[in-house]
Amino acid sequence: MIDDGLREQLRLAHQNGDYAPLLALIPYAGLIGIECTREGDGLLFRLPASQDNIGNPLLPAIHGGVIAGFMELAAALHLMIFTGSGTVPKIIDFSIDYLRAGLHRDTFAQCQLWRQGRRVTNLAITAWQSSPQEPIATARAHFKIEETPAP
Repeated sequence: MIDDGLREQLRLAHQNGDYAPLLALIPYAGLIGIECTREGDGLLFRLPASQDNIGNPLLPAIHGGVIAGFMELAAALHLMIFTGSGTVPKIIDFSIDYLRAGLHRDTFAQCQLWRQGRRVTNLAITAWQSSPQEPIATARAHFKIEETPAP
């Protein structure tokens, strides 16, 4: 079911460039500390360094599940914001490649919409720490999206 209240919150967040109220609605976003800002025509997601997200205290490195959750949530939010959807997209599949250790420092992610059909959307997600040219992980996600009713 389409939620017009959610659709309006998405519109206002994108119009004002303030995504904090939107992120506050998602408990997992608060748990791991996700932040979102507008960067040009796109969005930049940030996972601030936090002791609570450490999976390997010897390096120390961020837990792989936290990195994957961060990237998946970034993709869902990107899709919701840019489609103006009144529903949360449902994940069909998510495939991640870990390329380097996610050390205990801020981590960033950006999403790219590859293909949007009537029912399924494909996004690419890249996460990095030092430079976008040195990603720590890349992922591909397929989401089931709401069908637009015929006129």
